Amino acid sequence: MMNYNRKRRWGTVVIVFIAAVLAAGYAIGDYFVDYALKRGSDADPLAPPAACVNILDKSREMPEEPAVPTEAWRMTMPDGRNVVAVSYRPAQTGHRWVILAHGYGRDHRYVRDYAEVYLKHGYQVLSPDLCAAGESDGQYITMGVKESEEIAKWAAKVKESDENAEIVLHGISMGAATVMLAAGRYEMPGLAAVIEDCGYTSAYDMFTNQLDVIFGLPEFPIMTCVDIVSGIKTGVKVSDAAPIKAVPGIKVPIMFIHGTADKLVPPSMMDKLYNACPAPKSKFIVEGAGHGDAMTVAGKEYWEAVFSFLDDCPGALSISR
Repeated sequence: MMNYNRKRRWGTVVIVFIAAVLAAGYAIGDYFVDYALKRGSDADPLAPPAACVNILDKSREMPEEPAVPTEAWRMTMPDGRNVVAVSYRPAQTGHRWVILAHGYGRDHRYVRDYAEVYLKHGYQVLSPDLCAAGESDGQYITMGVKESEEIAKWAAKVKESDENAEIVLHGISMGAATVMLAAGRYEMPGLAAVIEDCGYTSAYDMFTNQLDVIFGLPEFPIMTCVDIVSGIKTGVKVSDAAPIKAVPGIKVPIMFIHGTADKLVPPSMMDKLYNACPAPKSKFIVEGAGHGDAMTVAGKEYWEAVFSFLDDCPGALSISR
């Protein structure tokens, strides 16, 4: 009887210990998921995640809106979220389109300067607010997973409005990861080319790096907890946002852009993405450019490289000069 009671007590201790470990793991994951991915604060329900304070470039000003006619586009995603985009029309419309994908913690307004240049080259521009950004619904950013599904559905809407549309996807940072995931995972009739600017191999690897930089903490067990809890709270795991697994499925020409001084997404990530992609591809390296700064640092040279790349793509894009 005494042996039975002793075993029972030890069994209870083990169960309590396991429960405590699981509770602690969930608490750790919960904190970091909300810190990195949850939109809103007590002062502003649409504020970007708290991590943006440490990650985003505070000197980046919001570009002015292009002085062209605009139209609001809206659609409802399969999970019930309402998402929005702004369509910009150049003076003379044709069948060349670009869908711009903004970065982490931003919204469509922060890529207006990219839209401006495309408009001057005769492109029609669609600039969405991605999941949990701007006016689009969502409480959690998913680092490219839900966002890439949105891009694919926006591309379908472009084809509905213009059956002859030739579509370019151009993304910056998380937007770059988003367009790679979209092009690698979804069928998009009319897709002609992809331009990814400083995208990461995987959000898991990028967050692991920042966990060390910002908090001085190791990958294990924290990122394991984050991955599990993100799946519970957002519907997708952080590890699902892995362009390195999607680029082998890209079939259209793709241009990889990166700055040599990028401390958030190391240039080595671009090399891995480039090497993993079997599609026709091009590479543009900007010396001294930090994260998301390639266009600003390179200026005219950036756009000469972009449009030279698009000139070499088949179809209507070849008249982009």
